[in-house]
Amino acid sequence: MPRPISAALHLDAFDNNLQVIRRVAPTAKIWAVVKANAYGHGLKRVWQSLANTDGFALLDLAEAVMLREAGWQGPILLLEGFFQTQDLALLDRYRLTTSVHSDWQLAAIAEARLSAPLEVYLKINSGMNRLGFAPARLPQIWQQTQRIRNIASTTLMSHFATADGPQGVTQQMATLDAAAEALPLPRCLANSAATLWHPATHGSWVRPGIILYGASPSGQWHDITDTGLQPAMSLRSEIIAVQTLQPGDRVGYGWRYAASAVQRIGIVACGYADGYPRHAPSGTPVWVDGVLTHTVGTVSMDMLAVDLTPCPQANIGTPVELWGRHLPVDEVAAAAGTLGYELLTALAPRVPVVTG
Repeated sequence: MPRPISAALHLDAFDNNLQVIRRVAPTAKIWAVVKANAYGHGLKRVWQSLANTDGFALLDLAEAVMLREAGWQGPILLLEGFFQTQDLALLDRYRLTTSVHSDWQLAAIAEARLSAPLEVYLKINSGMNRLGFAPARLPQIWQQTQRIRNIASTTLMSHFATADGPQGVTQQMATLDAAAEALPLPRCLANSAATLWHPATHGSWVRPGIILYGASPSGQWHDITDTGLQPAMSLRSEIIAVQTLQPGDRVGYGWRYAASAVQRIGIVACGYADGYPRHAPSGTPVWVDGVLTHTVGTVSMDMLAVDLTPCPQANIGTPVELWGRHLPVDEVAAAAGTLGYELLTALAPRVPVVTG
């Protein structure tokens, strides 16, 4: 028998989550963000379950080509644009939409020999300070795009830094509104958080990422409990051994947990080599046979330990959910001091992926 760990994909969740997004942003088209191998879910495995989207957005040119060759005929957006001038041949061949955030990219498009003009997303740095032109340059850059025959259309693009927090989007929206005043530019601004909580940002297209997979952009599960979003992945395993601790007995590397009384613990076939966070402390929630319990001791490469006190019926072979439909990935991530994004995208290749 194989090791009893697997990541179960709930493919019906993708269509459900797309429907949720359409309800909250009814006037916008949707770029389904599938970067990082569809947030760890496997782009080849899930893209057809997202086929009701209006377009796919990603980073990797090879993944864009894969989508085209697999049969997707709709728009594909390269979120970071192209990285070398020679990439333009593939953008032309596969009819890819590209973000443009640097002068050299505009120059390369202007000089390229293309079979047809490209759709361009002009990225403006409204405060994130990663990629993008300075807002004051937008009118000049837009005029420049109008003179480039290889550009079919231009859309305004930016990214919000605090859409998931109390600062909101007010400051960045003011920057964008001032920069784009009187320019006839469609807009693509809203990430997952802005899509859910800031309707004024929706524009022509929204770019949901993490909410497509049923996790919260804020990292707080309670922020999305009333939205109808559903987790698209459950990480599952089983108890493979049981130990009975005496008072003072310690658990795992570093002996970071000590029993204060007689205590049963279960050893689960899941560790940091599977993508579970090694830094998750004792007390990180785990779902065991229908009961919520928690980890004890240090997470090992291949195993972790859980407290069986709340579930005395548990034994070898008892099913365990590390995160998923019964235990939101956001709650596990919060206990480990990180975000659901990191846990989902860190799923290790050695974990078998199944549907169900």
